[in-house]
Amino acid sequence: MAQITSITSESLQAKIRELLPSQQGFGEDLQASNVILPTIDLTAAAQGTTTPELLQTALAFGSITAFSLSGGAATTLANSPGFWRVFGMSSLYTSAGAPTNNLSLTDGLATKQVFLHEQNNAQGTIFPFDFVIFLRSGDSLTGQASSSARLSGNYRQIADVNGVLINPVGYTPQ
Repeated sequence: MAQITSITSESLQAKIRELLPSQQGFGEDLQASNVILPTIDLTAAAQGTTTPELLQTALAFGSITAFSLSGGAATTLANSPGFWRVFGMSSLYTSAGAPTNNLSLTDGLATKQVFLHEQNNAQGTIFPFDFVIFLRSGDSLTGQASSSARLSGNYRQIADVNGVLINPVGYTPQ
């Protein structure tokens, strides 16, 4: 015989309100039943056809673009909307000047630095970087290396502007 029991848990009710905003004004208590109701999940995740995020963001020969900058003007690296992984090495050599390397985001009007490596002693320094950025339509990622400096690495688009992960080139999930 089916039994229905009221559940009075504020934490569960708060989670329901958070996950189902349309139910926030609904004043009924949560209820549990001892009847087993089968649930069939028809999503791609339940079918096992999605690739784990770690594998979808893998580096692949056809998916990465290499760059190597030194001694000059800013260079646009990426300007397509979406999420990008940027990684590499910043090298500053001993010099009388003050060598710097930087990566910046620009929208065409303003520029914001996201990575800066400055010389702070008489010796050369090497610094690795690896981060993810988001570009809106009209945004660009630029890199610049002054004289006595080298900024090199790779970048790869890992998701589109809506956050849909992009598989490495050549990979098709089964």
